[in-house]
Amino acid sequence: MNLSGLYNKALEREFLSIEEGMLLFGQAPLTELMYLANELRKIQVPHGKVTWQIDRNVNTTNVCIANCKFCNFYRIPGHADAYITDINTYKRKIEETFRWGGDQLLLQGGHHPELGLDFYTSLFRQLKELYPTLKLHTLGPPEVAHICKLEKMSHHDVLAALKEAGMNSLPGAGAEILVDRVRRLISKGKCGAQEWLDIMHEAHKLFITTSATMMFGHVETIRERFEHLVKIRDIQAKKPAEAKGFLAFIPWTFQDVDTLLTRIRGVHNLTTAEEYIRMIAISRIMLPNVKNIQASWLTVGKQTAQLCLHAGANDFGSIMLEENVVSAAGAPHRFTARGIQEAIREAGFEPQLRNQQYEWREIPAAIEEQVIDY
Repeated sequence: MNLSGLYNKALEREFLSIEEGMLLFGQAPLTELMYLANELRKIQVPHGKVTWQIDRNVNTTNVCIANCKFCNFYRIPGHADAYITDINTYKRKIEETFRWGGDQLLLQGGHHPELGLDFYTSLFRQLKELYPTLKLHTLGPPEVAHICKLEKMSHHDVLAALKEAGMNSLPGAGAEILVDRVRRLISKGKCGAQEWLDIMHEAHKLFITTSATMMFGHVETIRERFEHLVKIRDIQAKKPAEAKGFLAFIPWTFQDVDTLLTRIRGVHNLTTAEEYIRMIAISRIMLPNVKNIQASWLTVGKQTAQLCLHAGANDFGSIMLEENVVSAAGAPHRFTARGIQEAIREAGFEPQLRNQQYEWREIPAAIEEQVIDY
């Protein structure tokens, strides 16, 4: 099929094959690819606003035995810098988040060998008792898989317990590339691709809303990126009709500063701005059943992310009042509430504050501007 035929097929929101997607990615002029993705954005998100969020990434622990080759954040058990976050730290950070206009914690950590289901359910319940309006966007499929392994429990039972304890949504963390060849090279200690997908499918059956991610620009091939997209699309197609499933897809680039992947294997992130914009456009085209496509300003910067808003992206993500994991590998970019809205307006769109469910929020009248000092 020629490019024109693929454009028409995409505009009908049909599922493109891996080969068709790769043809568009490799041969379509950037302007035409951006136009096509932008037209699809208008169909799926007709209000035309660009959404953004205020939340905070807080880490339950930095102890992890997964040994991912791209992570500078984790510490092995017994390390002098190892920690488990205490309740007083949570209280301080939550109260700051509320003052800064946030309504949610993105709560993640590592594969701690001694922290099982009781630890997380007790923590969630305690936080909800202290702050009933707080939303918990928590863990990720690899952490859920780790808990299942420790407890010898099913995905369903662990997810049901976490939901009952206060989990509001499940992030798409730890997806990297959903191909086991890649995962063995960069994140061997995490669950395999199929288990990641199985956990997400189980979450959808339990009506837990989720997101999906892709970290690219390391050891994967172009075909493996498209295998990843098709797997996400297929899991979304299997969700119960009443379930929201994947609310958003967020592709982001490998950050390579001082990582083992770079120091030992010589792998560098060589992704250009054009390539990232192409991946955003292709994400919109290949995922017609995922409504929201988020541009990762954290990893590619303001100007590239702004261009992505004309290439199919409709969401700018969170200002992330705190973020420690990706930043530890070199991501330098930061936004305040004022700054992210200015960036969206500069790109020609109206900013709209949202929550994790992509419901619109009013900007709190008493919001304080945060000081970026972690």
